[in-house]
This record gives sequence, C-alpha cells and structure tokens, in this order.
Amino acid sequence: MIVYGKQIFFYVLEHHPEMIRELYLAKEVDKKLFSRIAGANKKIIKLDPKKAQSLARGGNHQGFLLEIEPLPLHPFASFKTRDFLLLLSGVTDMGNIGAIARSAWALGVEGMIVSGMKQLNLEGAIRSSSGALLDLPVALFPDTATAVNELKQAGFTTYCALMGGEDVREVSFASKKALILGSEGEGIPGKVRRLCDRPIAIKMEHDFDSLNVSAAAAILCDRMRN
Repeated sequence: MIVYGKQIFFYVLEHHPEMIRELYLAKEVDKKLFSRIAGANKKIIKLDPKKAQSLARGGNHQGFLLEIEPLPLHPFASFKTRDFLLLLSGVTDMGNIGAIARSAWALGVEGMIVSGMKQLNLEGAIRSSSGALLDLPVALFPDTATAVNELKQAGFTTYCALMGGEDVREVSFASKKALILGSEGEGIPGKVRRLCDRPIAIKMEHDFDSLNVSAAAAILCDRMRN
C-alpha cells in the first residue's frame, strides 16, 4: 500500500514505524531531516520525479512516499463491546471517509463501520485522514439495517442524522451509542431510519439545505461526547 505527502509520511514514521516496508524520497532533504528519516531503520529509496509521480498516481506527494503494510480491517463483532461508534451508510468517497475518520478519532469515537461497499480502497482515505485511519478501528459490513439491528441487540442506542430530527444540542445521549450517517446523495435508507432509536439534526442559523457529510460528522460527534 502506497501513501504519500509530507504530513502522512512523518505521522507514520513517528507513530507506526512497524507498518513501514520502504521509504521513498523524491527530493533532497537536509541532514537533520534525513537523520530523522534514517532513524526508522527502514530501507530508503531515492526516486526520480517520473517514478514518484507514477507511485503517487499523479497525486501531490511533496517528495515523500511510503510503502506500508495493508491496513487490517476489524471484525464487526469486536465493536459490540465499545461505547461510541460511527456507522457510515453508503458513504463511498474515500476523501470523505478519511476526513470523517480524522474528526471521529479526535473526538472520541471508538470504531467506524462502513457499509454499502464490498471493499475499501484505503490509500486515499488514509492520506485524507492525516493518519487517523491507522489508529481508528474500521470494520466493513455489507448491510446497514442488519448492522443497526445487531448494535441495538448489543445494547447500543442508535442515532440517525436526518433532516427534521431533534436538535442535537437538546439531546441527552446514552452512554453506549452509535451515530448513523448517510451519503450526501442517497441519505439514510428508509428501512434504517425506521430502525434507529432517535433521529438527530444540526439546526441551521440560516436557510441552507445541508452540510458536507464530513463537516456534519464532526459537529455531531462533538455534541455526542459525554
């Protein structure tokens, strides 16, 4: 798995060196910075610009790239003993998933479940999460409604983010809780809405239809913290 960009490069170097297979540099760095990189005791390969662009698939690598071990997904069942979960229903954009993971990890979410996809292409999501996806446990589950049912059976109170829901500022949240977010295009399916215990919403100060799903996730997760 290739990830790139200076911020994620040094995050992995400092926090998850065990995941590194090889380090790639496509620019000259000063001695102090090179010493910091070499301290990981991993193979460092210097790349020409063309090869670096190829590895980054045209992305802005800033001269810093890594090959890391594949990110392991967690079994859904292991999440049932946690207290604060996030369930994404039909959110497929890796940039959004990464941004959501970044906010969720910072705000105390203990696990993120992604449903509606058969597999996750995580390279871009890891980068847009600034490394949070390397720390936040992630599970892949095929069907949102089944996931909600199982979480409720495990004692979770489920909250759906819906237009017209209760003002999140006025809600007292259960200690064991799961937030369900839908995609910007499709929203949360009707069957899932009917299963959720309480619909919640961010009340707008001005006449505006909605927020980006990653912005909404950050606001709701912050409001749901105990």
